[in-house]
Amino acid sequence: MIEASIAAVPGLIVTFLVLAAIVAVPTALVAKARDNPWPLPVVLAVYIAGILAVTLLSGNAGLESNQCDTGAPIHLFTSASSLLNVALFTPGALLAVVLYKRPVTVAAVFTSLSATIELVQSVANLGRSCSVTDIAANATGAILGSVMGTLWLYWRRQQLGRPVRDLLWGSLLAVVGTIALVGFFQSRIQSVDVVAKDDQRHDRAEAAIQADEWITGAAKGIFGADTQTRETATEKDGNRLKITAETNHGSISGWWPQKDLERAWSSNTRGDEGNLSEKQVAAAADDFARKWFPKDVVGSKQRIRTLGDGPTRAYAVVYRRYTKDGVMMPMRLDLTITTTGRVIGFVAKTVDDPSLERVKIDEAEARALVRNVTGLPADKGLLLAQQVKGEWRPVWLIGSGKEDIAIDAATGARVTVTDY
Repeated sequence: MIEASIAAVPGLIVTFLVLAAIVAVPTALVAKARDNPWPLPVVLAVYIAGILAVTLLSGNAGLESNQCDTGAPIHLFTSASSLLNVALFTPGALLAVVLYKRPVTVAAVFTSLSATIELVQSVANLGRSCSVTDIAANATGAILGSVMGTLWLYWRRQQLGRPVRDLLWGSLLAVVGTIALVGFFQSRIQSVDVVAKDDQRHDRAEAAIQADEWITGAAKGIFGADTQTRETATEKDGNRLKITAETNHGSISGWWPQKDLERAWSSNTRGDEGNLSEKQVAAAADDFARKWFPKDVVGSKQRIRTLGDGPTRAYAVVYRRYTKDGVMMPMRLDLTITTTGRVIGFVAKTVDDPSLERVKIDEAEARALVRNVTGLPADKGLLLAQQVKGEWRPVWLIGSGKEDIAIDAATGARVTVTDY
């Protein structure tokens, strides 16, 4: 509430001086007409004018009209803005208690004043932000000022004015004001939790920074210590961030905060003229996989095949994990590696092994079911875990004509898979 006014100090000073002149003269005249001392009432009136100037001066920020931040004031005593709002109402409440000697009523009046100001900020489209946190901070300042004023009166050995009546009127005003405030908010004001949104933005920004540091370190570990990251990009997917880094040696991507690498490809895709045998390449690939993909290697089977021929040939090394029934699990790890042991690239899908029903339909039965459904020849099948309506199932994928037919290996029913 205050920060927007501080940014416009010249306008604030002019507005304050005008309001102070408007309230000071009548207040002094009324006090003299009643044969009362005028300095303290004038100071209080001028201070309230200052509160109005600070809080109702037009700005260029804030929520939309008829909106208010109703998030819990969790930063009430930690944020600079909230502490300024506490300080804004404390002196006025103190002066009012010294003047009127009714601390409970003063605290209720100043809290009601704060709530009214916030509502005006919301409905009047002043470019200011209505906030429950500001009301809480101002109310805290009003109570603190009232307590300080009461202590001042006690120190000066001055009596409170009708304390029972003060308690009754102050409590009644607090109850009525609260009911009116809640009713108005419920009927006219759209609630917006700015604190939660700010925290979410902060958490996303912090996660993006941490993900950037992680993917940069992974790039150096895979492509070499001289790797320099040129740019990174993040994409939110549920509670995860997919981060991709483009470097001077290639691209790499992965998932945060799981720290699961997904894909990398070197800018140098030409095979190296090394002298490692196929067995040695397989061992080098295994060392790489155990370092960067330890969860995928455990229980997996490694297969290797040659890519190309001659001195610059490379190898594709794949890792797959199977159940006792022979169902291929959803995890994937495919490495491309040269005869010097350099990993050109990889594609990985790190997924925990799902729990599956026992396989009851063998391949021959699945192919027969496909032939009955399509009337076409059925090719060799592949048994793997697939998601069917959000549930992991053992599924036979049988080629038939121009499409693959999916058969649930536990029930024999034809299904539509959502994950290949």
